[in-house]
Formats: sequence, structure tokens, C-alpha cells
Amino acid sequence: PVCTPTHISASEYVEVIDLTTPTEDTTRDLSAAAHIAATFFHGLCDATRIEIVSLLLDEGEMSVGDLVGRLDVSQGRVSTHLACLRTCGFVVSRREGRFVYYRVADPRVKDLLRSAQEIILENAEQILTCNIVN
Repeated sequence: PVCTPTHISASEYVEVIDLTTPTEDTTRDLSAAAHIAATFFHGLCDATRIEIVSLLLDEGEMSVGDLVGRLDVSQGRVSTHLACLRTCGFVVSRREGRFVYYRVADPRVKDLLRSAQEIILENAEQILTCNIVN
């Protein structure tokens, strides 16, 4: 489940993110912006990764061992999910001795998850019966 970095750079994304001014390259720009947005959301497309982010939002900093103790997941799987979340920019880490502590990189992630929860609550039946995604 490690996230694969997108093929466009951050500087290229900054150039294409403002799609409010139409140009000849709008279609290309929209495609590039959609690609990096899909990569961003891919970082949260796993229930364990959402659980990890939620725990980090609730608890603040946690080590891999702390997370393993709270989740029904092996240490290796937690580390792999954290690598994905770090690669996608959702978490940052710091080393203290032999321990690595993780925290959510941007407080806006909490708002993102809250907004998603509101949409999920309003559309739970459709989401649960979706045969395309499930």
C-alpha cells in the first residue's frame, strides 16, 4: 500500500492548479491537476490509513509501537501505511533515540476528514451498495 509519487512535480502542479483563467492548455492542466488530486486521495483510500490519521489527530504524536497497540495490525503493516502517509504528505516524523514519532503534517486534514464524514453520513446507503468501488 505504499503510495507511488505522481509523475508531475510540485512546481508543475502549482502552475496548473489555477484553472480559473482558461488557456489553450486548460485540458492538459485539468488532467494534471486531477492526477495529483487522485494521488492525494489515494493516500487515504485504505481503512487502516484513515484509522492511523484519526488516531494521530486525536492523540497527537504516536510511535509505531503506540499505533500497533491501538490497531489490530502488525508492526510491518503499520510501518508500510505510515510510509504511504508520509510520502503523500499526510504525516511527518521525528526521531527520538531509537523511536520514531509520527504526527499529522497539516491541521486541515481534520477538516478534510470531518467534511468527508458529513458527505458519508448523507450518502451512506449509496456508498455501501456501490458495486463499482466495492
